[in-house]
Amino acid sequence: MTDLNPTVPPHPADSPPLLEIAGLSVDFRLGSSVVHAVRGVDLRVSAGQTVAVVGESGSGKTATALSVLRLNPEPPCVYAGGEIRFDGRDLLALSDKELGRLRGRDISMVFQDPMTSLDPLQRVGPQVAEVLRHHQGLHRARAREQTLAALEEVGIPEPERRYRQYPHELSGGLRQRVMIAMALVGRPRVLIADEPTTALDVTVQRQILDLLVDLQRRHAMAVVLITHDLGVVAETADHVVVMNQGRVVESGSVLDVFDRPVDDYTRRLLAATPRLEPA
Repeated sequence: MTDLNPTVPPHPADSPPLLEIAGLSVDFRLGSSVVHAVRGVDLRVSAGQTVAVVGESGSGKTATALSVLRLNPEPPCVYAGGEIRFDGRDLLALSDKELGRLRGRDISMVFQDPMTSLDPLQRVGPQVAEVLRHHQGLHRARAREQTLAALEEVGIPEPERRYRQYPHELSGGLRQRVMIAMALVGRPRVLIADEPTTALDVTVQRQILDLLVDLQRRHAMAVVLITHDLGVVAETADHVVVMNQGRVVESGSVLDVFDRPVDDYTRRLLAATPRLEPA
């Protein structure tokens, strides 16, 4: 049984959004076929707030998350409508060069499978250090020093030894910690975490979630958490957006949505989840 007791306290409703998605529509066009993956989605997240986006596979939640940094493959992806505003700028209107300056510095993303994101032929330490060298222009020695500190901050034991290892030499949990270190080493203002614990066993999942919550509090980041696991939402988020077939069907505080769901799809999701009770 999971208590419905959000770890992050509710953020003041009148805080201005740091990241705002308004009316986002995303299509995938393959020949004469068009898949409407995201349909008019609205989402807001403020500094220090965690917003969870939930839904089953194919609901559009990952396509929405990837849209923030324009990581959907273009083509076949077409941004058919809406805006994604970060700090007042529409990210969909930025050039590739402007987006490149934002990625990893202001907005970072943690993916569900580190082995598809880490270079298997390069040691993990230099991969993390490259973020600092790219965005901050640090010399190799200084970037290495800050990378070791980042590895230690995310709970990686023996950071000096791990720095020199290859991804395949690390456990799944350690690889995910490396990805979190890589995402956070540049001190981004927004972190997007796409199913960050899906491939991990239950004990490691708990450790990674606790780590994300701790880092979010410590650095006052805005966090967008993509997940299909309502138990994870109950334990980490203060606001939830429910998606189905590319649309937002329900949105509100975790307590309100879990206690008084309005949409039938939300009710079915909750009914299919082990009991979630208010603390």
